[in-house]
Amino acid sequence: MGVLENLEPKSVFYFFEEICNIPHGSKNEKKLSDYIVHFAEKKGLYYRQDEKNNVLIKKTATQGYETQPTIILQSHIDMVCEKNGNIEHDFEKDGLKLIIEDGKIKADGTTLGADNGIGVAYMLAILDAENIAHPDIEAIFTTEEEIGMGGAKAFDVSDLKGKIFINLDSEEQGELVISCCGGNKTNVLLPIVWEKVPEWGMPYLLKITGLKGGHSGTDIHLQRANANKLMGRILLQIFNVYDIRICNILGGEKDNAIPREAETVLLLKSDDVEAIKKMLVLLNKALNNEYKQSENNISVSLLPMTEKIGECFSKDTVKKLISILLLIPYGIETMDIYTDLVESSSNIGAVKTEKEHIIFCNAIRSSVASKQRFIAHKIDIIASLTGSKTEVTGEYPEWPAKRESHICKVCQELYKELYRQELKITSIHAGLECGIFSGKLKDIDMVSFGPNITGAHSPDEKADIDSVIKIWEFLLKVIAYKN
Repeated sequence: MGVLENLEPKSVFYFFEEICNIPHGSKNEKKLSDYIVHFAEKKGLYYRQDEKNNVLIKKTATQGYETQPTIILQSHIDMVCEKNGNIEHDFEKDGLKLIIEDGKIKADGTTLGADNGIGVAYMLAILDAENIAHPDIEAIFTTEEEIGMGGAKAFDVSDLKGKIFINLDSEEQGELVISCCGGNKTNVLLPIVWEKVPEWGMPYLLKITGLKGGHSGTDIHLQRANANKLMGRILLQIFNVYDIRICNILGGEKDNAIPREAETVLLLKSDDVEAIKKMLVLLNKALNNEYKQSENNISVSLLPMTEKIGECFSKDTVKKLISILLLIPYGIETMDIYTDLVESSSNIGAVKTEKEHIIFCNAIRSSVASKQRFIAHKIDIIASLTGSKTEVTGEYPEWPAKRESHICKVCQELYKELYRQELKITSIHAGLECGIFSGKLKDIDMVSFGPNITGAHSPDEKADIDSVIKIWEFLLKVIAYKN
C-alpha cells in the first residue's frame, strides 16, 4: 500500500509517490527519465529522450480544443539530496520514506523532492488522463536543474509549436511568477600547504549543528545563519588567542542550499582545551541571541577524537582559510527598490577539503546581470588576496518580465473565479529554467506557479496537501481555457 494512495486526486499523488520511489538526484536522473519514457510508450504518446535524459512528450488536443493554441508544460526531474546527519540514506539507490503529518507530506530525515516532483506529477497526471479537456500539450521534463540547468540548456526546441509556456516549479500558492534572477556557481580554490602534525597537537572535532538552512534563493531574505560563516567566525576567535592547526573542514553539501551544519578537525594544546570550551559556550550563547529571530537551536560543540592524524594545514593556510570564510559574501547584497524584493545575493553553501585545495562553493544570484558580475569580481579579489583561484560554472540567464502577457491575465481571471482571491504577480529570487527557454523560444508567453512547498533543499521540506489539490484544480482550469 502506498503512503499517499488515499489522497485525491489519486493520479497526482500516485505519480508523486512513484517519483519518490525512484532515486533522482542531479546527475542521477536516468532511471526516472526512463520511467517517463516507459509511461509514454504505454500510453502510445509521441516522445523523445536526449543524451541529457531530458524527455519531451506530446499529446494531441481533446475534442473541441483542436484549434486552441498549443500549451507547453515544463518541470525538472532532478532533486536536491540533503539529509540529517543521523539518517542512513543512499540517494543513489534508496527511495524516499514518505510521511503524512498535519496535512503535509514530508520525507523521513531527507529532502522530499517536491521541488520539482509535484510539477512532474501534475504533468504525468494530465498526460495520463482520458477525461481532462486541453489543447495540444508539449510536456518537457528536464534534468540537472539544481546544478546549473544543464538539461534546459541542452534541450532542442526546434520541434516545439507552443506559444504558451507554463513552468510548474514555483512554491507558493497564490503567487504567479513572471520573471526570475540569473546566476552562477563561483568556487574559490585555496591551495593547501600540508605540514606534519606538531607534537602538541591533540585532535578535536569542532561542530556547528541545529541550523534551519533552506533554499539559498527563495529563503535568503529570512536572514538565517550560515554554518560556514559561523565556522569562520568561531575559528577566528580561537585563532586570535591560541596556537591551533586544522586538518580538515567540511560544511554544507550544496551551493544552492543554506548550510545547516559544519565541522572542523582542530589540533589543540591540551592545556588550552578547557579555556577554548568555555569560549565556545559564550560564543554559542551569543550566536543564539543574535539569531533569535531566525534560528532557535544553534549548537556549537568540541569533541575529542581518537583517530591518528599525520598531516595538517600550515598556519598560513589556516589564516587564509579563516579570511576567506569571513570575507566571502553571504546573504542579501542589493534590494530592488521598486518591488521591495531581493535583487542580488550570494551564498557560501559548501566548503570541503580535498588533497590539494580547500574548495568554497558559492551561488551568486541577481536579476541584474551587471550586479551578478560585480559580486563575482569581489570574490575574485578575495581569491587573489589569499593566493587562491576561482572557477565559474553553471551560469544561467535571468527571465525578464513580459509587460503584455495574455496568459498572465488568464491566470488572474481564473484564480479569482476559483478562489475569490487576487493572484499576486511577482518575481522570484531564484533561477528558473524559464530564463533559458525564454531565450530559446521567441515571443513565448510564459508564467510559473505551484503549490505551497516549504523548506525546499533541506530535510524540513514539506508539501501542503490542500495546496497541491488547489493548484491541480487551477492548472486544469488554465489548460481548459478557450481563447
